[in-house]
Amino acid sequence: MKRVVVLGSTGSIGEQTLEVVARFPERFRVVALAAGRSVAKLAAQVERFRPELVSVGDSAGAAELRAALGGAPVEILHGDAGLEAAALRDADVVVAGLVGAVGLRPTLAALRAGRRVALANKEVLVMAGALALREAARSGAELLPVDSEHSAIFQALAGQRREDVARVVLTASGGPFRTWSAERIAGASREEALRHPNWSMGPKITIDSATLMNKGLEVIEARWLFDLPPEQVGVVVHPESIVHSLVEYVDGSVLAQLGLPDMRAPIALALAWPERLPLALPRLDLAALGRLHFEEPDLARFPCLSLAYAALRGGEAAPAALNAANEVSVAAFLAGEVPLPAIAATNAAVLDRFVARPAAPLRDLEDVLAVDAWARRAARERLAEERAPAAPRAAAISPMGGSV
Repeated sequence: MKRVVVLGSTGSIGEQTLEVVARFPERFRVVALAAGRSVAKLAAQVERFRPELVSVGDSAGAAELRAALGGAPVEILHGDAGLEAAALRDADVVVAGLVGAVGLRPTLAALRAGRRVALANKEVLVMAGALALREAARSGAELLPVDSEHSAIFQALAGQRREDVARVVLTASGGPFRTWSAERIAGASREEALRHPNWSMGPKITIDSATLMNKGLEVIEARWLFDLPPEQVGVVVHPESIVHSLVEYVDGSVLAQLGLPDMRAPIALALAWPERLPLALPRLDLAALGRLHFEEPDLARFPCLSLAYAALRGGEAAPAALNAANEVSVAAFLAGEVPLPAIAATNAAVLDRFVARPAAPLRDLEDVLAVDAWARRAARERLAEERAPAAPRAAAISPMGGSV
């Protein structure tokens, strides 16, 4: 039986992970859960799965959780120390399902400890790809992708020689604005941006999908995960989200992984690899689909995608600056403080400022966090220029979407 830790257990990835675990009680046992502010949901998970340890966002949440559990025999921690303790619990698989930079420290801790990490928290490799891979190589940790696109590439590479790879191609749904004009996108509301056509995700990642920043972050992640130069990582828009990604080989052959859009499939694969679990999911019917469509991404309407390639050219630390700027700008958009185009404008301005600085390698976690802090300050300064007195304000939505 595999012992499982779930970081971000109350978010979309965490909840679907626990759904898979619950279907196979003879295969998996949850030993630690970590979340942020969703205390009631976390308490229900603790009562159902009986972990040894649970971590919540802060001390107030920990007190609330203790009261809700009524003396249940579980160790309750909070904050960064709690996240790291959960990541270091004796386990066979650590599911890194947190959203944003908050997942960096605990995921690096799990890699340092030699754990198998099922990675959905793409910001870990975006911010600290070289550092994460060094830690994994040093400890012998396994790093298995949970993102549907990277899981597809992982599967298409299985059994193949890496020197035979010509390129990998990530597919993108195109998000809710795929067919919109630039002018219409510029005036998009928060509600329109959150209306993804294919996937049900938290607010932050859904906005990233709407701007194609999510695909840009996945390009950076693929560069590190599969040890490929940026020019060997491509993107194609595929609105049906059936072909999850492809690998092209030097002989012209292309291997692709197909399936209906359901995150439980890549989650289950990362938990059980090299086995596959008999999931009772709807089966793909190609005849019923009839046609699949593919198109080049429009970088004029979706400039965030090109920023990811610019960050990869800007040095080892530049993606961390881009990621931080994006987290701040997306939060401002979700809070109703700035229009949608301010996200790309802020990201570009911060990245330009960063690459103009003297280049420096990422030697350790503190270097990464210093870049992150600098870029967040720079993004807030840039956003202050974007905020107009008449800018409409709406009830704020957490940019983390309950994923921590």
